[in-house]
Amino acid sequence: MSMHDKVLILHGWGGSDAPHWQAELAATLAKNYGTVSFPLLDNCHFPSKNRWLKQLKEILIDFKPDTVVCHSLANTLWFWLAQEENIPTIKRLFLISPPSLSTQVDTIKTFFPCTLPQSLCAHSVEMLVSDNDPYITLTEAESIASHYTIPLTVLKDAGHINAQSGYGKWELIEKMVTGELG
Repeated sequence: MSMHDKVLILHGWGGSDAPHWQAELAATLAKNYGTVSFPLLDNCHFPSKNRWLKQLKEILIDFKPDTVVCHSLANTLWFWLAQEENIPTIKRLFLISPPSLSTQVDTIKTFFPCTLPQSLCAHSVEMLVSDNDPYITLTEAESIASHYTIPLTVLKDAGHINAQSGYGKWELIEKMVTGELG
């Protein structure tokens, strides 16, 4: 990644403020004069797919990110976005802990069921999941990754890869996003 890359960090249901790794990633990028946007999506504890989509489209127009880092429900949001017309292709997309496409949780029911888009609207995509995520089975995660032929990193016992499962500062994702890896 060049230092001129613009990174958009999208949180899932309930947000991802400190000590979540997304907040840490935003801080690390900003400390190194990176251009980062870490917006709070509308009504994050009771999200509406249509409102989040509208907000995300506005952010894409205003901020024009090169890299997008999604956690949890933000992955589902990206899948919906990628099914829309005229979505610009970004350089890099990170899909982290996407929930099952058939998740059944009442509060977030406007997002499901979700079908996979034809394209993910990104030149390069990486997916990171845990082998014991309560929201998705490893089998489903592997089938999504193989559907797009994208690299899949499987973390052991990392839960939903969030602050609750011990993912505050997370060096692996920082290195991947800043391009120190690969």
